[in-house]
Amino acid sequence: MKKLFFPLACCLVGGVLASCGGAKKQEAAQDAAPTTTTLSYSKSLKAAETDSLTLPVDADGYITIFDGQSLDGWRGYGKDKVPSRWIIEDGCLKFCGTGTGEGQTGEGGDLIFAHKFKNFELELEWKISKGGNSGIFYLAQEVTSTDKDGNEVLEPIYISAPEYQVLDNANHPDAKLGKEGNRQSASLYDMIPAVPQNSKPFGEWNKAKIMVYKGTVVHGQNDENVLEYHLWTKQWTEMLQASKFSEEKWPLAFELLNNCGGENHEGFIGVQDHGDDVWYRNIRVKVLD
Repeated sequence: MKKLFFPLACCLVGGVLASCGGAKKQEAAQDAAPTTTTLSYSKSLKAAETDSLTLPVDADGYITIFDGQSLDGWRGYGKDKVPSRWIIEDGCLKFCGTGTGEGQTGEGGDLIFAHKFKNFELELEWKISKGGNSGIFYLAQEVTSTDKDGNEVLEPIYISAPEYQVLDNANHPDAKLGKEGNRQSASLYDMIPAVPQNSKPFGEWNKAKIMVYKGTVVHGQNDENVLEYHLWTKQWTEMLQASKFSEEKWPLAFELLNNCGGENHEGFIGVQDHGDDVWYRNIRVKVLD
């Protein structure tokens, strides 16, 4: 008890001026905290041209990269604009489903925020349509290859990026595929199941959180951490070899994912067109030193 009350007694003896001075210093520190930040972003896959964007930063240090009003800084994966099936509806980022499967129309395709993040926390909310499927990508690269006829081909985003699964577990068949639920909501797709599996039904909002820090990755769902793993380790390589991205099944995917984030261990954040209606909102990122 003495330890608890001793600082209070000192403060009272020191008088009101000392107390006010401390409060003023705290207020000054809060006022000095940045309320905006400027990020550069790439305007297209091929052009070296970049632009910059000033975005709000909240009291917790999170940068709002989608505020429900603008898609500035966003564009289609491998494209120079936002595909028309991605719209803003009631303050949400929505993909208007095609019903034709993943990326099967020129009006769709995956969407990226075109600034590369390295160490960060990503928070957002999502809801999915009945039987719907989507995903959240991170550390993504825009990768092209050459086909047998010498033509340049854009590879899919998931060839280079880990995927946080977004799924209607009750109604989409993928929930029962893979191993031990590793294709269900919040799982590291086809590699690690989310435990506990605490997603809400289709049509209801779920909270997603992804932390990437010096190779340690944590997925969170509805305020619970559901999995953790470590990039660029023996464990990571073994998980890839046991998945659909193994060296035998998909050599290019194995090579890129094994060195996820490329030379600088950084990449884009993206959301997936899997042909189904999906909504995202309150997308924010905190850069970690």
